[in-house]
Amino acid sequence: MPNRSYNKSIDWITVGLYSLLVIFGWLNIYAANFNPENPVFFDTSKEYFKQLVWIGFSLLFVGMILITDSKFYVEFAYIFYGFTILLLVVVLLFGKEINGAKSWFEIGPIRFQPAELSKVATNLAVARALSRYGFSFKKFTDLVKASAVVLFPMLLILLQNDTGSALVYFVFIIVFYREGLTGYILTFGLIAGIVTTLTLLIPNSTILGLIALSIIGILYFKGVRKDLFKAVLIGGAILGASYAVYEYTNSTIDLEYVLIPAILFVSIYLLSISISKRIHKFVPTYLLILWSAIILALSADYFFEDVLSHYQRTRINVLLGIEEDPLGAGYNVNQSKIAIGSGGLTGKGYLQGTQTKFNFVPEQSTDFIYCTVGEEWGFMGSTAVVLLFLALLLRLLYLSDKQHSTFSRVYGYGVAAIFFFHFAINIGMTIGLAPVIGIPLPFFSYGGSSLWGFTLLLFVFLKLDTNRNELIR
Repeated sequence: MPNRSYNKSIDWITVGLYSLLVIFGWLNIYAANFNPENPVFFDTSKEYFKQLVWIGFSLLFVGMILITDSKFYVEFAYIFYGFTILLLVVVLLFGKEINGAKSWFEIGPIRFQPAELSKVATNLAVARALSRYGFSFKKFTDLVKASAVVLFPMLLILLQNDTGSALVYFVFIIVFYREGLTGYILTFGLIAGIVTTLTLLIPNSTILGLIALSIIGILYFKGVRKDLFKAVLIGGAILGASYAVYEYTNSTIDLEYVLIPAILFVSIYLLSISISKRIHKFVPTYLLILWSAIILALSADYFFEDVLSHYQRTRINVLLGIEEDPLGAGYNVNQSKIAIGSGGLTGKGYLQGTQTKFNFVPEQSTDFIYCTVGEEWGFMGSTAVVLLFLALLLRLLYLSDKQHSTFSRVYGYGVAAIFFFHFAINIGMTIGLAPVIGIPLPFFSYGGSSLWGFTLLLFVFLKLDTNRNELIR
């Protein structure tokens, strides 16, 4: 059966959603830069004019993507990936540092961020790896290879001090899970997130106690009772003796170092019983979870204090309510919430936003573009944007499920996951529900690199979708 031309088989619903988002995004970039005292449209120095140029190039890229054979993206997936890895290394060595991140190439008036292109290439490489004949996450080597494809660019971007862009790569675990990754990995990830957050809010000794009690409770309800009682009894005696020794010697030591010997003994005892008596075969798994959580809790402070930069730590502390900094790290979010709240139900009207007009919100045309929507278009306009993004995400999931080719399906889920992360975190930043990590809102935030990256991500999938009934290899 001959292939239909792409103009007949392309999903025009998705194209329509893309067009609406790009147009509405540009209107808000124009509003964020609008100066009523000098309302000149053809001003090449203004961001809204530059964004029009980026949109024009994006349409050119769309045309090139749609006339290219779908197999091209399969065959050259690893080559694209290798090329972007090279760019990430080069920008780390010779790139320009902007806002603390050395992640930009600057050629005259043009800036380009390879991390945006890397998302496309990494998604292609992941799709190629997971669609290989015989691939299975049950094979340890396959799991390592797939993880390495994601972690390598992620680590390079972290070295550039662009934490926000690096965090996006965590979404590939959702794609892995969809393609057969065990739920235990997701469980580890959830526990890691909870433990990391708790380390910033409560003392480590309390966290260790909660972790240990949680695992003890789980083992009790799973039938480990007699041996568990003995272990906890002796562990409690060790805990009491250790505490007494430190008190007697007047030693100054954190309480977690008193808890660890007791938890260690309980773990060794239960593990030896499980192995020697060949009972409770699930015990080693829960002990692994226990000690992974303990190690994470003890190392989280190092990561927070020595890996994150000062402004990133402050932003997280402000979000969690540990610090108050209304004129510093919390200024952007406070002004953003004021702008969104002032819009009311229907907004102040297009080009009438006072917060927008007088630049109260820093980075208003990039990371905080959504507050322009809230102020000038109100709750109804903000809701419309959210619904457009949800419609796009649901459409991507629907199309991904219809793919006969594993490569196309995996790639489609990757596109949906990346869009969801950007959409959820960016809007969460502007309303104070997520830390300010500096990632753009797709098709809304000003910038050629992000617009091109999101356009390439989407339209490569739409091109693959034109062959949805074929096995693309």
